[in-house]
Amino acid sequence: MATRTTLEKLQILADAAKYDASCASSGTAKKNSLGGKGIGSTEGMGICHAYAPDGRCISLLKILLTNHCVFDCHYCVNRKSSNVERARFTPQEVADLTIAFYKRNYIEGLFLSSGIVKSSNHTMEQLVETARILREEHDFRGYIHLKTIPEADPELVHQAGLYADRVSINVELPTDSGLTRLAPDKNARQIEGAMGRVKSDIVELKDARKRFKHAPRFAPAGQSTQMIVGADAATDSDIVGKASGLYKSFGLRRVYYSAFSPIPDASAVLPLKRPPLIREHRLYQSDWLMRFYGFKPGEIVQAAGADGNLPLDIDPKLAWALKFRETFPVDVNRAAKEQLLRVPGLGTTAVKRILIARRHRTLRLDDVAKLTQSIAKVRPFIVTCDWRPTFLTDRADLRSMLAPKAEQLELFAA
Repeated sequence: MATRTTLEKLQILADAAKYDASCASSGTAKKNSLGGKGIGSTEGMGICHAYAPDGRCISLLKILLTNHCVFDCHYCVNRKSSNVERARFTPQEVADLTIAFYKRNYIEGLFLSSGIVKSSNHTMEQLVETARILREEHDFRGYIHLKTIPEADPELVHQAGLYADRVSINVELPTDSGLTRLAPDKNARQIEGAMGRVKSDIVELKDARKRFKHAPRFAPAGQSTQMIVGADAATDSDIVGKASGLYKSFGLRRVYYSAFSPIPDASAVLPLKRPPLIREHRLYQSDWLMRFYGFKPGEIVQAAGADGNLPLDIDPKLAWALKFRETFPVDVNRAAKEQLLRVPGLGTTAVKRILIARRHRTLRLDDVAKLTQSIAKVRPFIVTCDWRPTFLTDRADLRSMLAPKAEQLELFAA
């Protein structure tokens, strides 16, 4: 096989990494190299690849260590039976690329994953070695996210957490049957066992940091996972239930949803078409409702249709409100925060503003309009001192009134 240049490897392995969505850096601790010590930081602005909790852009070099793989997962473009160009970096090459890109202000961190080459342990050793070179030899203080391998020795995964800001283990598919059918080399219980050990390590070392000043950090930005949407017959209800269980059992920072994308030389067991991208968006919205709006998984499922999937034309919060109209309208001057968070069109920021404003005056409809982005969506579900929706909330055509209007795209729009 001909020797590839670094640029050729980068083109192949960066493109191969695009199918992994779970690379956001929310939750990372702020670190810098002030005082002349170390290289890199997780602060400042750069190429927009991921976001920290306060809105800062974190630019990441997102690549695979190698796209060679001994596994044969049907949905993966890098599976062993796939006819794709192969390439492989050494840990030193990835470390050198990361430092070179950082010094040119291209990136502020690294997201590193890999196909399984030789064995799970060998691959995990290579991932850990890359992070070790960056941290110990270059004193790199930027963000590092390592995609760990559940089949690898637990000690290797533990070492990864000592070097990385975040670690992630993909559950891949929402149902055990789907995983068995499409990823025969993977085992759901093994994946969950690895996630459980990472959770225990995070909790244990976080507690140690409280008692011992110099105790090591372990994945301070937590762990995340990813599920592929639309590769199997799993419904949105299945996906929401799985995500809820993962949050509860393993304390995940994020569950990412990646719409299945048809790949070159695809397996015959896969769908011929990708699911609508809006489906992925609706799942993220439902995830937000569970994490920040107080919705329970069962309530999200209630918003789904008879086929178990969320409606695509309206968001899940509005779908739930239309199914349970008896809970509306709510009085913005009297309702509890939990009730206001269920009003379609009111986000967490708008609710916070309403709670502050009503301490000082009785709110009118115009006041609410100034505190939210779309008063038209809110009006049917609220009461103010000068507004009551009367029969508007119960109108049979309310859904069509509130659903986003379809727009014809313009070829030469400015």
